[in-house]
Amino acid sequence: MPKNDLNFISRKDLLRHVKETVGKYRFDISLKDFNRNLVDPIKFSFDAAVYGKTVEEMIETEIIRQIDKSNTNHIGYFHQNIFKFIGNGWEVLEKGYDVVNVERKIYVEMKNKHNTMNSSSSQKTYIKMQNTILRDDDATCLLVEVIAKGSHDRKWTVSVDGEQMSHRNIRRVSIDKFYQLLTGDAQAFFKLCQILPSVITEAVSDLEICNIESSVLQELEGRSSDLLESLYLLAFEKYEGFGVRVGSGSPHE
Repeated sequence: MPKNDLNFISRKDLLRHVKETVGKYRFDISLKDFNRNLVDPIKFSFDAAVYGKTVEEMIETEIIRQIDKSNTNHIGYFHQNIFKFIGNGWEVLEKGYDVVNVERKIYVEMKNKHNTMNSSSSQKTYIKMQNTILRDDDATCLLVEVIAKGSHDRKWTVSVDGEQMSHRNIRRVSIDKFYQLLTGDAQAFFKLCQILPSVITEAVSDLEICNIESSVLQELEGRSSDLLESLYLLAFEKYEGFGVRVGSGSPHE
């Protein structure tokens, strides 16, 4: 991979930003964390049987999935906050829009994937952009997507109360086109992706990275010697019949 700096961000700043992103990664999970969104033991029963896995293997898979979901949010941090190093009037905000350039009157909402917004959030975001345009005819509002369905810069059309709405200054833009807007280089995002793996490797080698620590299995085993029973009790302990465990097997037996 190339070792040279990019022309829109120094390697020093990119390395600093990558380290900040890695530092946000999640390395531990407890049973309370594991069940924060209520684990479904019935699905565990189906999945274990259908895929020929043990309950322990399914729990480990769910642990990794939950940690990965948390880390996906940190990748959003990487994509948004890199622009604080770009300069030329670009700012990263805590509230309101994600990224703005007041001088150029450009206001940006960023999404990691094109399909992460439901119709309600799409309407809300579009109306916010519409209000910005109403206050300033020269403003341009962008919905920037990192993982998009191809490279594009087009009007964003949204259904609001059943009516199709669009405006030439409210646009849906893939991340490569946004980098081109910022830097003037059509391949700026491509060049970032080329150098990024070596920078991540350097960042990880400089940091003290911990192994993932999980107390989930230990805590479940403390509830019952049968892991599946523990999962059922975790979800249904206050339901009729589940609070009594006198010499019984798994509640699904």
